[in-house]
Amino acid sequence: MTKWEYATIPLIIHATKQILDQWGEDGWELVQVVTGPDGNGLVAYLKREKQ
Repeated sequence: MTKWEYATIPLIIHATKQILDQWGEDGWELVQVVTGPDGNGLVAYLKREKQ
């Protein structure tokens, strides 16, 4: 059975691509982007296979 680990990260609007590219280089896959709890920012949910 595949086991996963998850991360939740805030996204800075002017650096979204760079942030996601860096996490992608580390093996993380983007699952979803939602509005942050304060209603202003964005939050990315990522997953990768657990080692």
